Amino acid sequence: MNAVLDQIVAPTAVEAEPLLQIQHLRKYFGSGTHPVRAVDDVSFTIRKGETLGLVGESGSGKSTIGRLLTRLVDPTSGEMRYFGENTAGGVDLAGLSQGQYRPLRSKIQIIFQDPYASLNPRMRIREVLAEALDTHGLAKGKARLPRIHELLQQVGLRPEHAERFPHEFSGGQRQRIGIARALAVEPKFIVADEPLSALDVSIQAQVVNLLMELKEQLGLTLLFISHDLDVVEYLCDRVVVLYLGRVMEIAPTESLYASPQHPYTRALLAAAPIPDPAQRRDIPLLQGDLPSPANPPSGCVFRTRCPMAEERCASADMALREVATGHWNACWKT
Repeated sequence: MNAVLDQIVAPTAVEAEPLLQIQHLRKYFGSGTHPVRAVDDVSFTIRKGETLGLVGESGSGKSTIGRLLTRLVDPTSGEMRYFGENTAGGVDLAGLSQGQYRPLRSKIQIIFQDPYASLNPRMRIREVLAEALDTHGLAKGKARLPRIHELLQQVGLRPEHAERFPHEFSGGQRQRIGIARALAVEPKFIVADEPLSALDVSIQAQVVNLLMELKEQLGLTLLFISHDLDVVEYLCDRVVVLYLGRVMEIAPTESLYASPQHPYTRALLAAAPIPDPAQRRDIPLLQGDLPSPANPPSGCVFRTRCPMAEERCASADMALREVATGHWNACWKT
């Protein structure tokens, strides 16, 4: 491992301990000379108790990373080292078989983008939550129904909702049920994969506030995947910016929004809606389409859409470098 990566994945003494260290993570789909490089050499740390935002355009690899961390898909290569079980040196989730990973599945849960699609329409909510409890041997016998009622109340629903079917709820209520199902197995880490995108704006705010409350109450660590930069700014402690399966920038949220370093980050922020047009950032918006992940550009993968691109960008080493305390950037020009 090179010195730069050591600095990125190893927190300093004043930072929280790592819960997950992702190192050189790759996920390629297909075979042959041009596989789809959905995630291509990604490294970052998720610290205990933080909310880490993962942002980027559609097709940047955000959701794939979430599915890799929960082992819904298997990585092509790399490490996902988990430190939640008091194991010296952590456990490399990427190196575990599905059978070996099963005991850890309760500790690492996911909230899906589409709450209705993630719920069995033929099961009552009581059965949905009981299935999660039974799978991991929790709240058996007479303790089961009180635990189900407790979970529903924890996410702002009523005990009698346990007898209803998914189609009897609104989108926001169904997302609360999805959150309750994730909480049922007492996780330490939750991947929230675009959990607001299917909801109305007014309901989004309620779900965001619920996630913040639960995080504080239960001591959770969150990976919040989103394209909504306003919500990420409000909710997250740090942000990782992805483009075409690569990390462009990593920074504390305040630092990223106040002083974005990478041209791609600047373009994303410039494109975000601003109530006062007079305050719009004077930065060129993104031009053109995202290149194919099966045939990414050489050098900096963003260079084909970058207003600052030079000939050197086609071959230059775009390794992350620290430009301020805790602020990492993959552009040699900024």
